[in-house]
Amino acid sequence: MPATGVHFNGSVNLPDGETVMREISARVPRGVRRMTDGETGERNYWIQFQVQRFASIPELEQIAAHKAYETDDSAPEMLRFKLADGASADAIQWGDLGYASAYEQSFEQFVALQQDGTIAADVRFQMQYPTPLAPIATTITPEDLIAVTASYERALFADLDRALSDLPHERIAVQWDVAVEFGLLEGGFGEEARASIEDLLPGLVRCIDQVPAGVPTGMHLCYGDYGHQHFTQPESLALQVELVNAIVAAAERPVDWFSFTVPQARADDAYFAPLEDLRVGTETELYFALVPYYPDDQPAGTADEQTERIDAHLAASPTGVRAWGICTECGMGRVAQADVPKLLDLHRELLAAQAG
Repeated sequence: MPATGVHFNGSVNLPDGETVMREISARVPRGVRRMTDGETGERNYWIQFQVQRFASIPELEQIAAHKAYETDDSAPEMLRFKLADGASADAIQWGDLGYASAYEQSFEQFVALQQDGTIAADVRFQMQYPTPLAPIATTITPEDLIAVTASYERALFADLDRALSDLPHERIAVQWDVAVEFGLLEGGFGEEARASIEDLLPGLVRCIDQVPAGVPTGMHLCYGDYGHQHFTQPESLALQVELVNAIVAAAERPVDWFSFTVPQARADDAYFAPLEDLRVGTETELYFALVPYYPDDQPAGTADEQTERIDAHLAASPTGVRAWGICTECGMGRVAQADVPKLLDLHRELLAAQAG
């Protein structure tokens, strides 16, 4: 079964949200169910703008600056903090985190573009949130991590609740970006910072269950794009499948989509074989990163081979043959701005090629 849909994981390196939505609508005219605003402006380097705000919080004391993992020199340093002497995590006043404010503004642009026919009437506006652990895990010292994460989670969920209270549920969707968790699972931030699925599952399930049933929610399964590089390359889809199965089994509400990381060089059977163990109903959309960041470096026919592997192994899973879609490995925030139009066109071209 060829890919039938397109998913955008969030960031797009274009000047502003309106430009992002216009470019996606013009270059990918079919297959899009949810529209991102591209996480432009201060959100353009994912959680970096959150970490920068931590420096102004009196209960947090900066103790270092470091790279989250070995990567390109262009990646910004991540600040490291501890609780200030005598400070309590419960006393932290996080202030306006900025997500709801940005999405309320972008939604106005989305509505205008939908009203003039630029965006199809059945497309929802997609809001992207990091998991609460994401800005905290590599920036707060281990001895303060649990308390500060809990405090920040309350603030982040409050920001989401504000957006949910201000925007119509029938026109929006919420994505959770699960990247730092894979870094912890894979040891991508060092062996001393490893975690297990059992450690991380409760927090991820809380994210899903925080979104009311009438609002679609999904997860982007990400191996990082810091410096436009992964913290490690996944050996196969096994860990992603295991985590998905655990989340779906534990959540009180359905998960509407998952997007999977597929390195552009991987078309071998071993990478996709774990899909046979996927226990997710057909009501959950699946997207695979078959849109390469560097198409000129990918051998001809790779996408066809990847498609064959996905179809074969999904067919052998408990749910059998099912529809699925395509995406990039992460967002497009670290893609050179001049290359974004070509990458958007590639989404359309891949869909058309698979449709025959």
